[in-house]
Amino acid sequence: MLHILKSIGQVLYRVWFYLLVAIPILVFFPILLLLTFSEHTYPQFFWMARNFWARPILYGMGCFPQIKREQRMEKGKSYMLVANHTSMLDIMLMLLVSNNPFVFVGKKELVKIPIFGFFYKRVCIMVDREDVKSRTGVYRRAQRRLDQGLSICIFPEGGVPDEHVVLDAFKDGAFKMAIAHKIPVVPITFYDNKKRFSFSFFSGGPGRVRAKVHQFFETGILGEEDKSTLREEVRGVILKELTHV
Repeated sequence: MLHILKSIGQVLYRVWFYLLVAIPILVFFPILLLLTFSEHTYPQFFWMARNFWARPILYGMGCFPQIKREQRMEKGKSYMLVANHTSMLDIMLMLLVSNNPFVFVGKKELVKIPIFGFFYKRVCIMVDREDVKSRTGVYRRAQRRLDQGLSICIFPEGGVPDEHVVLDAFKDGAFKMAIAHKIPVVPITFYDNKKRFSFSFFSGGPGRVRAKVHQFFETGILGEEDKSTLREEVRGVILKELTHV
């Protein structure tokens, strides 16, 4: 009986999550739509998403953010944000981690999510990882956004790994892009999102969601031949943190 009640609670928890995702979008739909007509109003869209979407979702789920910083981002400067990827909550927590407006680079399949997908395709840089032309186009679109003073966020595992995997291998894209554009890489560790809201349906529950912003990796003197070393050093920082908690 206790197991049945727990399962029912987890189902309701997930239903509540999707309601929290949808309600702010529906309430602020006209404003959000207006802010997506031009890339120049993206900072205002980001502010709305951060304060009227991500924050209510996390607190509404009983997932209280705790963010530690070894180094702080400078206002008006562009960065490459990278973190481990375990949960839908990663998106919301990343929005709270960075005051600097950034653009997600993500897989095109997320467009299929009702309501969320409508805005996702309008404001994010989508990539089809099976299409070489699509992957190449990401660099061009990212350059335009960096020229506008924005940052870029990529989950370098290239997707959400199986739940038993602590941290999957990293793809090159984020590090190649950071070196090409001479922007610092900001490693971020998410500790609890898998436990709070994993991709397994009957799982999850309220509690703290911790994030740690590590020391940045500067790329000013690096060349493309250094991308593999940079990739493994950044992955090492996050892996060490995840395995020593």
